[in-house]
Amino acid sequence: MPRPSTFSIVARDPERDAVGVAVQSKFVGVGAVVPFVNADAGAVATQSYANVAYGPDGLDLLRDGRPADEVVMELTGADPDFESRQVGIVGQDGSVSAFTGDDCFDYAGDIQGEDYTVQGNILENRETLEAMAETFEETEGGLPERLIAALHAGNDAGGDKRGEQSAALYVAKPEGGYDGRNDRWVDVRVDDHEAPIDELERVFKIYDVTLLERAEPDETRELSENTASEVAETLGELGFFEGTPTEEFGDKERDALEEFRGMNNFENHSLAVLEDALARGWDDSSGEGEEKMVDAIWHGLSRLERK
Repeated sequence: MPRPSTFSIVARDPERDAVGVAVQSKFVGVGAVVPFVNADAGAVATQSYANVAYGPDGLDLLRDGRPADEVVMELTGADPDFESRQVGIVGQDGSVSAFTGDDCFDYAGDIQGEDYTVQGNILENRETLEAMAETFEETEGGLPERLIAALHAGNDAGGDKRGEQSAALYVAKPEGGYDGRNDRWVDVRVDDHEAPIDELERVFKIYDVTLLERAEPDETRELSENTASEVAETLGELGFFEGTPTEEFGDKERDALEEFRGMNNFENHSLAVLEDALARGWDDSSGEGEEKMVDAIWHGLSRLERK
């Protein structure tokens, strides 16, 4: 069996009742193997000759009120191949534990902190895990951003000895899913890519703007001056605006922005909020065309708390 040689972080945001896993591996479709998350239980990452039964079984034990260290002991104690396994668990109760079997390929190890655990195998070095832990603790923002930042830091510090292929981000919180009908708050994955963490972050930003709600701003800005001209020019390049871009963002430009909003399913945000986000986030954004529009909106919305 191929082993998901992997580095991952399992973490909890107690203020939002959110728990999640972020993972990267030189292994196709790692998001289908490693992360298991439920808002009413906690989160499990199972890797290195992954025993995928650790996911649902571990969540059931957490749901029954067992702390993470007891869950790890019960899972590994019932597994004859436990020395080839690696698992990290964070309970919704705040308990944290991990296990790295003696037969996991070097470098393999794990580090725990308040509300999180990081673990990896077939890594270039221990610094991969240390960088992940330090970055998670120091990064500001929501749990999804902190998890992605930890992946970037681990990869930059050494990462998977064999390279990169896939990545995933799975975060659950009560009623966090589509239309509040389940707990799947964030669920994005990249199954095969030369730079999977970068691609995961790009896809997450689209997911965030499209599906996650934000608090309404106290005030909104209108587009003006160079930013207004550049946004109108970009809308023209994308086929939404006909005319000569100017430093005034008027009715025709807003009609074009409204068409862009509808085409991209950004109805979670009003036209005024979308314009405000572009005004605030344009200078911080990167890319071209639609990618720059989405990145600017995401940066502009980031000042608003997620619901």
